[in-house]
Amino acid sequence: MNNKVILMILDGWGISPDPKVSAVANANTPFIDSLYQDYPNSELLTDGMNVGLPEGQMGNSEVGHMNLGAGRIVYQDLAKINLAVAENTLKDEKVLKDAFLYSKENNKKVHFLGLLSDGGVHSHTKHLEGLINAADSYGVPQAYVHAFTDGRDVDPKSGKKFLSELENFCKTKNTSIASVIGRYYAMDRDDRWERIKMAYDLLVEGKGEPSRNIATTMQHS
Repeated sequence: MNNKVILMILDGWGISPDPKVSAVANANTPFIDSLYQDYPNSELLTDGMNVGLPEGQMGNSEVGHMNLGAGRIVYQDLAKINLAVAENTLKDEKVLKDAFLYSKENNKKVHFLGLLSDGGVHSHTKHLEGLINAADSYGVPQAYVHAFTDGRDVDPKSGKKFLSELENFCKTKNTSIASVIGRYYAMDRDDRWERIKMAYDLLVEGKGEPSRNIATTMQHS
């Protein structure tokens, strides 16, 4: 092959059906414009079932990278776990079954750590509810949730809503919220170890601000 091919990934670049509200369409992009004009091109759909996500779920960089060059739709973990929760088969996963049975037989507590939102990128609240239900079904004596509030994949001020919904869900379960911290600290990926240390100290040493009312504490934080 004599001609070279360049694969350029423009993260966040997209074609809007309404150019008036599109930053891309309104920007000065002469080079990209020339590519559209001088070379063959086509459009890709990057959401929902087009990339192996549930219908109506927005795409994201991780999903895009998984599908690039695959030559097929790569079905994402989100869709698989959604199905397991809907069909109540999550509890049949061996690693979960073994952990929950060990907890019951040895009177051990179970701890769930993760992102609390319905963003569908790294987590979904329905998955956590499925885990809590699974733990209950095996008779786990006590489970705790260590919630990482979102604000990147969902509304930055939606944390209180998700925590309130989780508290209500847990009222009839053997599960309660043990700690809350933002993903800015617990999920840092920029090697800011001072942030990770705050999350580590909270989870391992119990260092944090005690609270009996999460919503009020968040409001004053």
